[in-house]
This record gives sequence, structure tokens and C-alpha cells, in this order.
Amino acid sequence: MSNLGFRPEDVALPVGHFLAGKLVPGGADIAVTSPGNGRVLAYLPEAGADLVDEAAQTAARVQRESGWASCAPRERAKVLRRWADLVERNAMELARLETVCSTRPIAQTVGWDIPFLAEGIRFFAEYCDKVGGDVAATATNLLGMTVYEPYGVTGAIAPWNFPLVMASWKVVPALAAGNGTVLKPSEMTPFSVVRLAELAVEAGMPAGLFNVVQGTGLATGEAICRHPAIGKLSFTGSTRTGIAVMKAAAESGPKPVTLELGGKSPQLVFDDITSVDDVADRIFRAFTGNAGQVCVTGSRLIVQRGVAEALIAALVARCGQVKALAPWDENATYSPIISEPQADRILALVQGSAHAGAQELVACKRMDTNTGGVFLSPGMMMVQNAECPIWQEEVFGPVLAIQVFDEDDQAFALAEHPVYGLAAGVHTASLPRAMRAIRTLKAGTVWVNRYGRSSDFVIPTGGFGGSGIGKDLGRQAFEANLRLKSVLMAAE
Repeated sequence: MSNLGFRPEDVALPVGHFLAGKLVPGGADIAVTSPGNGRVLAYLPEAGADLVDEAAQTAARVQRESGWASCAPRERAKVLRRWADLVERNAMELARLETVCSTRPIAQTVGWDIPFLAEGIRFFAEYCDKVGGDVAATATNLLGMTVYEPYGVTGAIAPWNFPLVMASWKVVPALAAGNGTVLKPSEMTPFSVVRLAELAVEAGMPAGLFNVVQGTGLATGEAICRHPAIGKLSFTGSTRTGIAVMKAAAESGPKPVTLELGGKSPQLVFDDITSVDDVADRIFRAFTGNAGQVCVTGSRLIVQRGVAEALIAALVARCGQVKALAPWDENATYSPIISEPQADRILALVQGSAHAGAQELVACKRMDTNTGGVFLSPGMMMVQNAECPIWQEEVFGPVLAIQVFDEDDQAFALAEHPVYGLAAGVHTASLPRAMRAIRTLKAGTVWVNRYGRSSDFVIPTGGFGGSGIGKDLGRQAFEANLRLKSVLMAAE
């Protein structure tokens, strides 16, 4: 695909909240900076409790009065499918809005993010009339049933690393299930989801059903979590913030929450692999994709001694091949770091781990660039102590921590983490070994001889332990936006 490049200054930014079907400008509270060149793109208004209340009450009123929840489910599905069509029709505009303030290169937003978004909307549209209740086994003079109904209004707080895709995982199943919704995108990536909400109205969704409020987590996010009209929450972000979301939900409800949180995902490589190069490609993509700024980043390599030297050498060679180009350059394939403070944090963690005894095989360092953006080169560290910070802490950057093992039991022990259980990768030619790994690894998702999601939306995603509760994607994500009512009828 060619002619994808663009100039950031040519992108018209929808700056403001999206309430009752309209863009609502406001103050200039938050500077939005492009990680691609370090320049301020716009100043964003912040929604306080009053504006969040307006958004939630609007969503509740529109959900109640529009018939969105009570209409024939296929009618909702038609609107959602038209929405997906409009996403594809406006793909380039959405991709540019996504790329200009995020870490996503334009070739990837056009080639993956936007198509994934459109197909995700279609997937949940098909659940509108596929999930119903049950008739219970009762006495013959009684009729027992369970029926699903929407919560009314859901709240969603989305991260900055895949702004459109992550937001859609929250708002689309909620809307498909008959709810209204209030979304807070990250204050660092606020624009593309506003255009997505505009397209929903253009597709025929009742204005005010899907509202976007801008702001920080401490102000806007807290107000969403505690609003009494919001019956269910969905959040993706750090484990620490997820705990705060869950606490707020308990204190103001209680209300159910779906949390996709942090990860420190292991990749186990056994010495029976058939191709070192193929596995090296997978592992390299797994820890450098989006410059490691992915919750499921495969950041811990656990490799069997017989293949360790060859695999590590292959990975070292790949680390030297990345190039720092602005995300809006059509040739860009490697992402910048979202902000200067995040880059400083990553480098401090690497330095602290080196002081703790980790050996730098490839240094993670700032890359020379004329873009003005912050780019960190991929780094690799050999770890001897499982207590080393680079082995324990989520980096959210392009750094791979490595340990070598001899026996399978040792590999599974190294894969254990005291907090996280989001994802894991297993690379082996042995089916029995793969099956044992699937059963042994404590992770919400286990990939075998691959690393990363496919476009099979039916497979849910979510973690164990400190990596979260509940699931995004799949039937489970749709059902999480419905509450179950029991009915028992007696004949007069």
C-alpha cells in the first residue's frame, strides 16, 4: 500500500467532548503532545463530575426513550453493521487521527487497526439476536425462565496504546447488548474515538447513546467509576489503577467491572523447535511490537540451553535492524515511546536492573532521529536472579529479559509470576509438551507456536490474578454487558 504518508498539521482534530451527538468544545486544560515529534497538537478540555453526570444522564435517558434496548435485536444489528461500513469508508481519516497522537505507524493503523475495528463491530452485531435466556425445569404448573437485560448505562475507560481498538472492545459489546455508554479515552490519545462516535450517529445510532468525555483518570475517570447511573465498568490499564477502579465501583454500587490489567508475559522456547529463525521472528515481534507498549508483550524469554545461544544471537541481530521514522511516514514500522516520562521510566528500570546484576546483551537506549519524537532501541538483558526488576516489573517498553533452563519443570517454575497472569507463549514441536504447558501455565491466554492475537473475535482475552478479571472479546464480553433476571410464573 502506497501514498499513506501525511503531514500532522494537515489533520483536522475534533477537540472536545462528544455529548448528545455533538462535539462540545471546552477549556484548554490538558496539552496533547504527539509522540512522533514531541509537539503539542491541541489543548483538551477536562470533564469534571458535572459533565460526567450530564453524559451519564443523557445516555440513560436516550437508552430508555429511544427504544434501543427494546427494539428487535436485528434492528440494532443493522445499525452496527452500517457503523462498520462507515468505519471502512472513513478508514484513512480514522487512521490519521489515530496515528497523529499515538504510537501507531500509519501503515499499521491502515492495515490492521481500522480493519480490526470494523470487523469487531460486525462480530458483536451478530450477537444481538444470538444470546437469549433459558426455560428452567420446574413443576408442570409453573414456568421458570431466565432472561437477559442491559444494565442501562456502562462506563468505559480506555488506554492510549491502541486507542480505537481498545475503546471498541468496551463500547461495542455494551451498545450491541442494548446499553448506552460513556467512554473516557486516554488524555494522550483523545481524537480518533470522537470521530468513531460521530460515525455511530451517522449510522443511525440514537444521538446521546454513545458519549465521549475527555480528561484524566483522577478527575474524569473517578467520576465515571462512581456515577450512580452507570451500572457496569470496563477498564484497561495498569494493575494499580485497576485496583482503584474496583474500589470505586465497590464504594459506589457495588457494580460489576471488567479489568484488563498489566502483564509480564513469559515465552518458553524448548530445544525441539524446528526453526530458530522462525521462533526468533515471533519473539522479536512479541517484545518490540508497538515498541513493547502492549499489555501482552512477551517480555520474558525462558529458553532451553541447547538452543539458547543460537536463538539469542538471532535476536541480537534483529535488534540492530529497526529504524526510527515518524509514525506518519508510510515506511515507518517501529513505534515511538508515548512520552518523555515513559521513556525515562524505561531507561531507569534498565539501569536499575544492570546495577542489580542483569547483563546487557543489547543496550536499550535513545535512538538518533530528526523527527523530534522519543524512540528507544530494542534491548536484551540476561538475568540470573528472578528478583531482578527487569524480570519482575512490567516495562511497557522494548526490553526482553532472558533466563536459560535445562529441564521442563524449571521452565514452568521460571514462568510463574507473583502478580501477573495475562498471557504466555510456548514454542515447541512436541504436542505432549505443549499440552502440559497449556495446563500448567497460569495465564488467561496461552499461545502455542505463535505469539499474539488473530482476528478470531470469538476467542476471549483477559488475565488471571493481578492481570485482571473478566474478558474482552468473545461471547463472554457481550454477556458481561447484560444482567440475568430470573422469572417464575404460576398459572391462575
